[in-house]
Order: sequence, then C-alpha cells, then structure tokens
Amino acid sequence: MKLALLFHRNVNYSKTTVEVKDKVVTLKGEASSTAQKELTAEYAKDIEGVKEVKNEMTVAAAPEPAERTESQKIDDASVTAQVKTALTTHRSTSSIKTKVETRNGEVTLTGIAKNEAEKSLVTKLVTDIKGVTSVKNQMTLEEAKTK
Repeated sequence: MKLALLFHRNVNYSKTTVEVKDKVVTLKGEASSTAQKELTAEYAKDIEGVKEVKNEMTVAAAPEPAERTESQKIDDASVTAQVKTALTTHRSTSSIKTKVETRNGEVTLTGIAKNEAEKSLVTKLVTDIKGVTSVKNQMTLEEAKTK
C-alpha cells in the first residue's frame, strides 16, 4: 500500500503512515498542504482492494525544497519503472496496455485508452510521479478505432 504512494510527487512519503485493517486504510502523518492531504487520500482510494480511506493527516507548512544535485536526480530508467508500477497498481489504469519511454525526465506514452477520460487519467498519474519533467501522451482512443 505505501509503495503505491511512493511514486507521487504530491505525497509526502516519508511523513505518511499507512495502516490497513479489513480493507480500510487510515492515513496519518504530515502533509505540506491541504491539496497534498487530499491527493494522498485519492491515490489510496484508487488502489485495488481498498474499501474506505480515513484521512487523519495533519497539514503543516513545508519549507522550500533545496536544489537537487545531479547525483540526486532520478535517471530515466528509474522514471520508466516508476511510471509502469504506478499505472499497474492503480485500479483505473491497471488493465491499460501502455508503452512508456523516458528521456531526460520527459515521458512519452503510447498505447490504447478506452476513452478520453482514461487517457487523461493516465497523463495525470504520470505527471505526478517524482522525476517526471513533462508528459507527451500519444495514446490512441479505442472508441475512435471502432468508428
């Protein structure tokens, strides 16, 4: 469960505690903003098998992030792996066949989405992954192919 939250830049992974009992997830810890708190709950709700999410996180002011050194930046292969893992762990995108290529943090997606909403969701999920600088979603729509 906590692994599925790891890849999202809008989740404060190190300050989030995840407890699961009877398919009910309780989130505790500290979020840097209300938006981060809400997004963490949304990502948890989208994980296969989750029945309910109780969000008990607190909101605290976060300091400005320090500039990252080159050695701290995530390499392209790692970004690709994170994207693939994130897409397969989300119930809404787990069945989508997507090809992922990453170059200098820019992710290009190809494959077939059922509709525009599914394509948009994939873009949103990938954009939120740590190390992604931009997303080019070149997926085609299944509904357009059947017409």
